[in-house]
Amino acid sequence: MALNIERDEHTGTDTTGHEWDGLKELNTPLPKWWLYTWLACILWALVYFVFFPSFPYGKGYIHGLLGASSRNDVMADVKGFAAERNAVMSKVAAASFDDIRKNPELLAAAQTAGRITFANNCQPCHGAGGAGNPGFPALAAGSWLWGGKLEDIQQTITHGIRSGDDAARDSQMPKFGTDGLLKPEEIQQVADYVSTAFFGLALKDAAPASIAAGKDIFAANCASCHGDNGEGNRDVGAPRLASKIHLYGGTRDLIVRQVTSPHMGVMPNWNGRLDTATIKSVAIYVHDLGGGE
Repeated sequence: MALNIERDEHTGTDTTGHEWDGLKELNTPLPKWWLYTWLACILWALVYFVFFPSFPYGKGYIHGLLGASSRNDVMADVKGFAAERNAVMSKVAAASFDDIRKNPELLAAAQTAGRITFANNCQPCHGAGGAGNPGFPALAAGSWLWGGKLEDIQQTITHGIRSGDDAARDSQMPKFGTDGLLKPEEIQQVADYVSTAFFGLALKDAAPASIAAGKDIFAANCASCHGDNGEGNRDVGAPRLASKIHLYGGTRDLIVRQVTSPHMGVMPNWNGRLDTATIKSVAIYVHDLGGGE
């Protein structure tokens, strides 16, 4: 169908020949500035196509005459940051804890590395901020099995507990019930004594005679490790019983279960996974949680 092109009497511009409901479309030229901008964009795209990475093909792409690569730039930045970190962490590894504390740069680097490493490796067991979980010590509470000084913490992190490492922390509590070392009624009696004397529990069904008998049993079987007054013994990793913080719970039933067949937790030795500087950084972070000595 032929188009009816005519000149609009109001604007003097030719129409395109299209008409809808009496409205005629004008064939108005594009503004010169818009046209030039469009041409400039096309020219810029062609220049960019030649000099910079642009078009993919197969398993590769056109690299451009300049060979620019944002990936290579990022990798170079990462290598640079890693080199800076390694330089600082090498100083952390070589410095004593006292020297690290005195050096703001080293201390900041150690605290940051320790916080990140703790979150990635330790937090699932010990909880956020070292709050602890049943069977996993609350590091922020200051109830240490093996000591809470920086060197003590570093030793524990490095070699672990019952981890199989030659220098691992190790302690063994006898299975008084499973191995028949104590009779069930004797275990109940010692649990009555520990509950009232150390845990501060008010047991309405614990007869004075049972508590007295439990005291004698405790003295004969438990005091050598846990102390006469339940103060614990860090040399053998024996927990402090006279405390509000208990690794496996603080009820009489849980005491009976622990005496009968004790839990023996395992902590990995991190010296096979973390370098010396990172372990020291974690030790500093843990120490700063609030329970360090």
